[in-house]
Amino acid sequence: MNITEKIVVRENKTLKLNNVLVREVSESEIMNIDKVAYMMDSYIKSKGNSTLGPMINYTTAEADENGQLKIILKLMVQLKSPLHNVETPYELKNQIRVTNCLFARFTEKEENLQFAYSKLQLHAFENDIKLQGDSYTVFVDKKEDSSMVADIFMPICSVEVRRTSLDSSPLSPVEVRRTSSNPSNLYIQKGGQELESL
Repeated sequence: MNITEKIVVRENKTLKLNNVLVREVSESEIMNIDKVAYMMDSYIKSKGNSTLGPMINYTTAEADENGQLKIILKLMVQLKSPLHNVETPYELKNQIRVTNCLFARFTEKEENLQFAYSKLQLHAFENDIKLQGDSYTVFVDKKEDSSMVADIFMPICSVEVRRTSLDSSPLSPVEVRRTSSNPSNLYIQKGGQELESL
């Protein structure tokens, strides 16, 4: 009997994306994330372009002017060709390259995705790895049995990065999870209290 490992962790992985259309999701839009993703797809089609590969979610946390932790969520998709004259709220990045990442390949039911984030945090803790606190989640595949394949990249702090923290606990990554078979239907779960800045 061949048993697939549910969460495979690797170190020193690189995420490289080309012709990336980025759309930040405001707090008021989070509950309607599927609508935001649909509008993003319509915008790409209206420009005569198309996507290449799956949707990617970028999440991080930063402090506002009152010192409160604020969750930042951005939807990203790679395009087959660059877009010109991109209007707000979209922006185009020619390339996103994130090196030295802690990586997890998750293969299981989507409601258990938070365990992949937790396993990455635990691996970082056990190996004295300092994470920057942001993450890129690539929704690779959705299976008929409600299981999914997702790749999670968490950048590691380099030795030159100065870290400031509100307390001594590690920052739990923001968990972005799908609530249905629609890859853009997500919800966010926040944890931790640490702020890391570059």
